[in-house]
Amino acid sequence: MARGVCAIAQPVEPENNPNSRMMVDPPALLRRLMMRMFDRVIDPERRAKARASAERRRVRKGAPHIVEYFHQWDDPYSLLVEQVLDRLCERYDIELVRHDIRATGGKNQPELEKLEAWAQRDAELIAPYYGLKRPSELDRSANRAPSEAALDAGRARLAELGHYSGAMFYYAGEWYWGVDRLFYLEQRLRNLGACRNVSLPFLCPRPEIDVSGVDASALTLDFYPSLNSPYTSIIYDRTIAMARECGVQLDHKPVLPMIMRGVPATREKGLYIMFDTKREAEYLGVGFGPVMTPIGEPTRQIYSLLPWAREQGRDTQLMSAALDLAFREGVALHRKAGLRMALERAGLAWGDAQAHIGSTEWKDQTARYQTEMTDKLRLWGVPSFRLRGGEGEEDLCVWGQDRLWLVAAEIRRRASTTGVLT
Repeated sequence: MARGVCAIAQPVEPENNPNSRMMVDPPALLRRLMMRMFDRVIDPERRAKARASAERRRVRKGAPHIVEYFHQWDDPYSLLVEQVLDRLCERYDIELVRHDIRATGGKNQPELEKLEAWAQRDAELIAPYYGLKRPSELDRSANRAPSEAALDAGRARLAELGHYSGAMFYYAGEWYWGVDRLFYLEQRLRNLGACRNVSLPFLCPRPEIDVSGVDASALTLDFYPSLNSPYTSIIYDRTIAMARECGVQLDHKPVLPMIMRGVPATREKGLYIMFDTKREAEYLGVGFGPVMTPIGEPTRQIYSLLPWAREQGRDTQLMSAALDLAFREGVALHRKAGLRMALERAGLAWGDAQAHIGSTEWKDQTARYQTEMTDKLRLWGVPSFRLRGGEGEEDLCVWGQDRLWLVAAEIRRRASTTGVLT
């Protein structure tokens, strides 16, 4: 379309969603069955028992601590991991088994070209914070050495163990992604007495979310959450609190869940996300579970109330309440009682809300947010963030609850360079 011509807004939901109707709008019984499955996956007691059982088997066999690592030669995250492998083996009493793989693609890695571009950008941003070289500073030619047979074998092993991504560590039943999750593996090995020097710090500790003493009122943070996102649920309140703490202007831009937007989803990816979110929630010190998915009609109803709630300055309170009920209390937002509970927790009157439930005002607005996030920022997952402002600065665009520390670091840097750091 020619520049200067107004584009017709994309529909908020695709007319022909590739995901099944049962996934987009699950019936009540299916929601209940999903809740039981999710609760099993994130149960800390079950995880502890599985770990103890794995360790007993290892000791009984007299086997070493075997850590399998899956390296994708054209994956920027794998290039970051490769820089710490030698030190990992030096510090821990492990046997590291390396597998070389190709990108999986398909439903587990949709929008593969976008994923590759975003991964390159993201890895370049985080590398210095972990004391690593950026992928652009490395010679990638050596990574192309594996034979096709080796790549086939690596991919087969990855599939056998039930995963789909590169830069992954696998140890005794659990997965650890890249340098971002490496400290979880290190902690587990330390708990088992497999660390050769516990006085040394983690190889890649997670940076803190720190905006203390910062005046960021000259900056703007666009925040793209989703009501059905486990990752959003554990970082939503922290994002709002961070914005208030430093005074950054928050532009709240909720988008629909990926499945409702037509992004393919798989069971194995969903279960890994639930397991990983529980681990991330524990690290952040927030609750997660029981979970009753609010996908489909509950999301539409909550979103239909957001423009009205925004007029009263309570749209973030409504999203927070709905996320809390769905992902920490297992409350059924597809029931009237659950919807009412979300409204009242947000300080909104149930009676007044009746005139707005099911309105369509939210659709065009949400469609614009989605187009902005996916087409302009080239992101499709949630939560996503865009930090704007600072003289001569490009927008910082990142995706994931595990990038809020990076947003905070950039807020601090930009506030400092503009002379408003207090």
